[in-house]
Amino acid sequence: MTKKKRLAVFASGTGSNFEAIVNACEAGKIPADVVVLVCDKPGALVVERAARHGVKTLAFVPKLFPSKADMETAIADFLDENEVDLVCLAGYMRILSSTLLSRYGGRIINIHPSLLPAFQGARAVERAMEYGVKVFGVTIHYVDETVDGGRIIAQRAIPYEGEDIDELFGLIHAVEHELYPATIVRLLAER
Repeated sequence: MTKKKRLAVFASGTGSNFEAIVNACEAGKIPADVVVLVCDKPGALVVERAARHGVKTLAFVPKLFPSKADMETAIADFLDENEVDLVCLAGYMRILSSTLLSRYGGRIINIHPSLLPAFQGARAVERAMEYGVKVFGVTIHYVDETVDGGRIIAQRAIPYEGEDIDELFGLIHAVEHELYPATIVRLLAER
């Protein structure tokens, strides 16, 4: 029997994508276990979700580290200690640097709520709506040192011509919660 792969999820907020990934693992849809959550906001809802699922959590306050390099070294050491195979960013609102990428490059993916390369960075959905976009979307990509600029792995378009941002976010989350687990399954099968 092959050993299950070990996933880390990085998140900064509510953790709906974290929960989608964990649920897919627990249901046997992803042949892996989410073994750790890394969160840069100790009070975030995702920390509570992780506790409910028994997922070990590294929650920290970034400004308490002497430097970004020190923070990312501590994160990479934590990932090593927990034998993480793949890192999934899910609303983690920090740009990764070479400190973490030198140790986990090629094994870190991110989900972004736009059809990259359009609307990179924060507030992508709001900016797309302000621009008048009629086709929104979701992208999963490898992480590099650029903002949402790594090689694209998967995308799905979401046609929407309404003006209700909450309705649009609901549509985007529904696609994310399906596409991210499916993409993780595919990547693990390719490894």
